[in-house]
Amino acid sequence: MDLRESIRTTGSVREFTGEPVSDATVAAILDDASYAPSGGNRQPWRVALVKDAEIRRDLAMLMQPIWDEYVLATRAGQVPFNAIDYRPVDAPVHIPNPLLDRIESIPVVLAVAADLRRIVAADLGLGRATVVPGASIYPFCWSVLLAARSRGLGGVMTTFLSRAEADAAPMLHLPDGYALAATLFIGHPVHQPTRLRRNPTATFASLDRFDGPALDHHG
Repeated sequence: MDLRESIRTTGSVREFTGEPVSDATVAAILDDASYAPSGGNRQPWRVALVKDAEIRRDLAMLMQPIWDEYVLATRAGQVPFNAIDYRPVDAPVHIPNPLLDRIESIPVVLAVAADLRRIVAADLGLGRATVVPGASIYPFCWSVLLAARSRGLGGVMTTFLSRAEADAAPMLHLPDGYALAATLFIGHPVHQPTRLRRNPTATFASLDRFDGPALDHHG
């Protein structure tokens, strides 16, 4: 599979077969992913391969109410947890999520943390949510999924646990100064989605200015 095909056909996988994934394979995936770019090449990531069933259950319990709120907010027409105009909703109803409901059987669960002391936050203090720090951690997370795909595996990245960081930190022994960036679920896919839907380039790219003429690669 060439690079272009990998980029355009790696969809999120949330259902896995019972086939195990060895620790050696996980280590090889992480080794490949470690070549992802990061600010100053500081490589601020730290990964916990969570295998303990009790820890997995506890993490799922923390993520469940966040998932419930996410779904209910989406149904109400909101973009959940956005930093501009999100209005919190009550989420008393359990909404099924195969990743959380069957977390003990998922072949690979990775908690990814970022060392905030080694990440440049160039947009800190601008009076809005910071986004720049993500440039030093999320390319690594995406590279994990690409490296998994290259081995016939599939996976998905979630960020629900980040919202419960205060409670999850002691469970995972999160070091001081680190932030929970993502939780990745990986395994042999029941189905690997490859026909992905994306907006045409002309809808989000323009010339010279953000309100300039559309950039269209068909033009």
